[in-house]
Amino acid sequence: MSARTPQEVFAEHGRRLATGDLDLIAGSYTEDAVFLTPDGVRTGRDGVKQVIGRLLAELPDAEWQLTPLFAEDVLFLRWGAATATRQVTDGVDTFVFRDGLIRAQTLNYTLTEKA
Repeated sequence: MSARTPQEVFAEHGRRLATGDLDLIAGSYTEDAVFLTPDGVRTGRDGVKQVIGRLLAELPDAEWQLTPLFAEDVLFLRWGAATATRQVTDGVDTFVFRDGLIRAQTLNYTLTEKA
C-alpha cells in the first residue's frame, strides 16, 4: 500500500481538527514532528498538542477559510478564521509531509478582537 498523498493527509487532518480531540489531531503528525511558531519551536506530538491546543482555545467554534497550495510534499496554506468575538485574517502555515503524515509545520497569525 502506498503512502497517502499530502492532499489526503491534509483532508484527514482537517477532519481531525474539527473534533477538537488533541490526541487524535496529534496522530496526523510524525512522532518526531517539528512545529515552528513565532513563540519558538515545539517538537513531537506533545509539542503539536501545545500549539494546536492554544490555537483552538483562541478560536473556539471558528468559521475557517483555507487557501491551500500544494507542491510535491509541501503545502503553503493561507487561512482566516472568525468567531463571534475574535478573528484572524492573515494566517499562514507551511506543512511538510513524510510517509503519509505531517513531518513539519510552521504557523503564523495575528489574533484580533472583532470591532
